[in-house]
Amino acid sequence: MGMSGGSGAPGAHGARRRRRTAVMAEINMTPMVDVMLVLLIIFMVSAPLLTVGVPIDLPQTSANPLNEEKEPLTITVKLSGEVFLSETPVTVDELPARLNAITNSGYDERIYVRGDRNVNYGTVMKVMGTLNAAGFKRVALVTELEQGS
Repeated sequence: MGMSGGSGAPGAHGARRRRRTAVMAEINMTPMVDVMLVLLIIFMVSAPLLTVGVPIDLPQTSANPLNEEKEPLTITVKLSGEVFLSETPVTVDELPARLNAITNSGYDERIYVRGDRNVNYGTVMKVMGTLNAAGFKRVALVTELEQGS
């Protein structure tokens, strides 16, 4: 008639066993995906900042881009007529000496000339003529890809 607390039956609470859960063998990908998305955003924001530092309005063309393994030397001619070697202002007469010092007289070095779309044509030609007279033969003009292409 009464209730007995410890009957010893297999279903009684005192004899309850804990079941072991199976070891989780899967890798949680969520933290890795979160880190990768943050890195993607960081690189998307910082990539435009890695271009040459002198801002100019480049002309547009439908020519295919050149593939280069290493960073080429860049000469920029601004609308005001100022000339820059990378980001350093120079005069046209100083260009051959500075380029020889940088390239160790490597006349096969690729040199890019960036000229503003509205700059005087004669100024860009003077820069290119100076480079040619100094012995640099691999001189290329830089343009932007046309928006319609």
